[in-house]
Amino acid sequence: MRIFNHMNMHLYIKAIPVILLLAFSSPVVHASGVNGPKPDISLTLIPPSPVTDQITLDVRAGIWNHASAKKTISVSFYLDKEEKSSLLHQQNITLAAKANGLVKFPWSTKNMAGDHKIILVTHSGKKILRKERPMQVLASTIRSTKRIDGAWFGFYHWSEAEGKYWNAELKKATDAQWGEMMEDQSKLDMNIIVIQDVIRNPDAYAGKHHIETEGYKGVPYYPSAIIPGRFPLTAKDPLEAVLASADKNHMNVFVGVGSYAWFDFTKGSLEWHKKLADELWAKYGHHDSFYGWYVSEEQDGGLGDEQARKDIVDFFKEFKAYVNKIAPDKPVMLATNSHNLRGAEDTYRKLLPNLDILCPFAFHRMLPTDLTGEQAANKLQELCNEAGSHLWMDMEIFDFAEGNALVPRSIQGVISDLHRFPNFEKILCYQYPGLLNSPDASIKPGGANTVKLYLDYKQYLDSIKNAKD
Repeated sequence: MRIFNHMNMHLYIKAIPVILLLAFSSPVVHASGVNGPKPDISLTLIPPSPVTDQITLDVRAGIWNHASAKKTISVSFYLDKEEKSSLLHQQNITLAAKANGLVKFPWSTKNMAGDHKIILVTHSGKKILRKERPMQVLASTIRSTKRIDGAWFGFYHWSEAEGKYWNAELKKATDAQWGEMMEDQSKLDMNIIVIQDVIRNPDAYAGKHHIETEGYKGVPYYPSAIIPGRFPLTAKDPLEAVLASADKNHMNVFVGVGSYAWFDFTKGSLEWHKKLADELWAKYGHHDSFYGWYVSEEQDGGLGDEQARKDIVDFFKEFKAYVNKIAPDKPVMLATNSHNLRGAEDTYRKLLPNLDILCPFAFHRMLPTDLTGEQAANKLQELCNEAGSHLWMDMEIFDFAEGNALVPRSIQGVISDLHRFPNFEKILCYQYPGLLNSPDASIKPGGANTVKLYLDYKQYLDSIKNAKD
């Protein structure tokens, strides 16, 4: 869920050394009571392909030992081909029984323009496992690819007013049509999907709800065993449909863990998120496209008052440690707005070490009394560099129409942002459903203007892909 008009209404509380990290965890008991998927190895690249030759890639391997005894595993990474001259990194790790671990190292893309693949190979006794990911490196003078690398994906907009032109159509979408949207998005080379949330609870706000005493009132979009009820979508399981189509189209899905209550990072919210993460991994963690975790609650760029700042730091310290026990290589992402950063720097320094990706939005509509969009982007980049976190951009591809209804932004505004902010290693957009539609789509939530933006962006994308260096 995204709260946009609240920003207008009340300022919206909206050369690295080589590192090897081994993180070990104990077995995970899932809150749903269902045994989770049991992968043997997993390979995650942050960010995923494509990237420019001006970044440092975060290469991660999750390794599982499902045996009942301790096991030593040899972990090797290769570039393009599995031979000694192409070895990027190698390490032996020892895992306790029923435990998992993380091997992580940075790889600079400098002078590496071209089409590559990162290959993970593990050896344990006679058992050899392999996993690989493509990595296209674009020659550039900046970090950004100057393209939209992915999109938010909401099953139903939190606000009936803002979702006026698409909510009714999304409610009628079948499982097949959700999968179709994934295919159409992939044709724009947008290979990252951020599921906004998987539970609808639009009216709960931090400090203004009574969940602890009256119970949680949200309803899931997917068949949940831990949260009763279902939001009345035609699709039986739109989350499964999205992940299955993303598998087929080699896409990367952040599963939205939320929403508990807007801006709420209290202890109660943390425990709720842990239980939900357990179930989501148990039900959907077998999908190759399950890329990471997105915490749906959002926050203002100033990170709230003193108590809210303490809460958000404590939340991510514990939540990241918890989900790393489930899936050690999967990143955690949060979207904040880009406003009110001054004075919050010390809190970011505490928060970012436990946040893999920060993906702020609204740089193009800073208030006159605030930093400029460029200044905000530079400040956040410095803080992320200091913490070793990744800074991506959540670019808004909408304008407000009558009654705050969201409508597609002009292609000129979209292109302006793509070129105005060169430091973001990935630029995602809010959102695909309701703002972008292929002309061949069987349903077109949002109407004809969404098709126009889709085609206008496709023309821009083709122009930069075909341009000579």
